[in-house]
Amino acid sequence: MSLASELQQGITALKLKISPRDQHRLLDYLALLQKWNKVYNLTALREPEKMVSHHLLDSLAVVPHITAHHILDVGSGAGLPGIPMAIARGDWRVTLLDSSHKKAAFLKQAAIELKLSNITVCCERVEAWRPEQKFDLIISRAFSDLVEFVTLSKHLLQECGIFAAMKGVYPHEEIAQLPSGYRLERVIPLKIPGLKTQRHLVMVKA
Repeated sequence: MSLASELQQGITALKLKISPRDQHRLLDYLALLQKWNKVYNLTALREPEKMVSHHLLDSLAVVPHITAHHILDVGSGAGLPGIPMAIARGDWRVTLLDSSHKKAAFLKQAAIELKLSNITVCCERVEAWRPEQKFDLIISRAFSDLVEFVTLSKHLLQECGIFAAMKGVYPHEEIAQLPSGYRLERVIPLKIPGLKTQRHLVMVKA
């Protein structure tokens, strides 16, 4: 099966509507990721077929569960989940935050080449960053455990905003250790086409 067919089938299974143009953008993003990965080691995955399920569809699976429009992707790394989210939803404003200069350079180049005007890239440490405007939703895919994620980025979340942590198995211990003043809103099991491992989206409110 071609990458384009695998992606399209996955998008259909996730019940998303993504235009052919934006599906092409998602594949262009994978091509950029492969190219830069040879030098910058952005992801441990090397096979494009696995990247479709493990990176693109895994990131896109959260889209139906998000209602915020001003989003921060903390510890964005190679742009996951932020870039696929920004491609899928052009009406969202997505900021990609990473403290690595090499990764930030890739993110900026990807935003330029993919013509993603709704993306902003910032190279800062999350705990030290003080933007002018706070965010409706802060998401993390592989940044840290839940407690550290909330603690380090809480100053960036606007009142009534939501933390969204992408996790594998249900993180019972991490949820139990949430700091006082934060409550679990819900945990959404995610079924990722092509992935047999467990995935959950953990939503936390202040």
